Amino acid sequence: MEKYIISLDLGTTNVKVALYNSKLEEINVTSLKVTYSNKGDFVEFDPENYWDLCRESIKKSIKNSTIDPKTIASISITGQAESLILLDTNYRPLRMAISWLDERSKEECEILSSRFQREDGYKITGLPEMITTVPITKILWIKRNEPEIFDRAHKFLLIKDFIIFKLTHSFISEYSTYSFSYYFDIVKKKYWEEILDFVNVKKEQLPELLEPGETAARVSTEIADEFNFARNTEVNTGALDHFAGMIGVGNIKEGILSETTGTVLALAMLTKVPYINEYSQPCHCSALKNRYVLLPVCESGGISLEWFRDNFYGNMDYDLLNKEIEKFPGSENDLIFLPYITGANAPEFNSNARGVFYGIRSKHKKADFARSVMEGITFLLRKNVEYLERMGMSVENIISLGGGSKSALWNQMKADITGKDIIIPANKEATSFGAAILSAVKSGFYKSIEEAVDKLIAVKETYRPKEGKFYDKNYNTFIYLYDSLTPVFNS
Repeated sequence: MEKYIISLDLGTTNVKVALYNSKLEEINVTSLKVTYSNKGDFVEFDPENYWDLCRESIKKSIKNSTIDPKTIASISITGQAESLILLDTNYRPLRMAISWLDERSKEECEILSSRFQREDGYKITGLPEMITTVPITKILWIKRNEPEIFDRAHKFLLIKDFIIFKLTHSFISEYSTYSFSYYFDIVKKKYWEEILDFVNVKKEQLPELLEPGETAARVSTEIADEFNFARNTEVNTGALDHFAGMIGVGNIKEGILSETTGTVLALAMLTKVPYINEYSQPCHCSALKNRYVLLPVCESGGISLEWFRDNFYGNMDYDLLNKEIEKFPGSENDLIFLPYITGANAPEFNSNARGVFYGIRSKHKKADFARSVMEGITFLLRKNVEYLERMGMSVENIISLGGGSKSALWNQMKADITGKDIIIPANKEATSFGAAILSAVKSGFYKSIEEAVDKLIAVKETYRPKEGKFYDKNYNTFIYLYDSLTPVFNS
């Protein structure tokens, strides 16, 4: 009898369910939109409504595929990391979930930063900055601002733990997700008790942590009855979405860099040892056992091109925008753009940095500016690649993902500017696919992740460097401009 795997992607924008057979051929994908309550810095969502979206998505996927639910071997969980949920002694949410996007805990960041030295926190957690994203700051905010809720909290969970609990009645999670919490020791693979003591949270109030890709538990009797699952259907811990996606495109060995040009520019690279040193790059537990991930993130990535398009091209379709840019060769473009419209993250970490156009002349057309925005984002990619190489990493080639990878123009530009081959994977659902691979290996469909990747991952296209020399001068100007303007940014 054919067996199936469900990948449940707990996204920020959407809950997505992908259904695969035992050969990991995609059968069905279902997606439902998540709604939020946004009030200034406060970004919240209803955890029970989120669970209802998961339930509805699973049921729709099964119905649309017409398979027998009892043939589902496992459900693999992936998705976001830092959204916080508090449960009472009856395991009901005490309040709305606080999204990872929420920025209310700025004061708590200062309190925690004054108590725990940045260098010590980095060596333990792999996180170079205490920022509002991390759950420890949200926990402290609740303690200081909603003490009655804090005192009633029986469990402090992240969104993945909550959904695993709903499916299994067990409190289980995994290392890769908790390496974003700021209360997990990524080297010792256990909770950081000193910082938990500071915010008055006990280990017993947190989930048990396993390796990514392990069986958390079997579905509960109630879930088996509701969905008509077999009693032995397993729920897999999966991995964080970024790291499941690395598996989903074949980034499972050192020397390969994944880059995602979406709203942000995010890079991901495997390493055998945690690079927690003076370089201060975010370092996390990966989806692979005894492997870590360096994860530089630049918030001013694709959002810079989106900003320019929306304001100067009236929301023009990106394919048409690419055609406009292609009319003006890069070799003739000496216009430089610093893409720091939301500040600078990796590798500079300077929130005071701002976007800049440099070298404007009367000859420049609107498309020249558009090209310079695209080039500026790619210069930032090269800057991060060179930073990783200075750390001792060997970047052999780059796997490109996200909306930016749909542009042949941009892919070739990335190859020319970085001097690396840019590989476009054939698989479009990398995150769900990677989570499915983890579950398929645990279920015995494949002997190992390596075997599954070798058999399943295909390359759609490879872009090789052609005309990088004329970019070098502009890149050097790009570096010089940022260094020269830093005192102005900080003044």
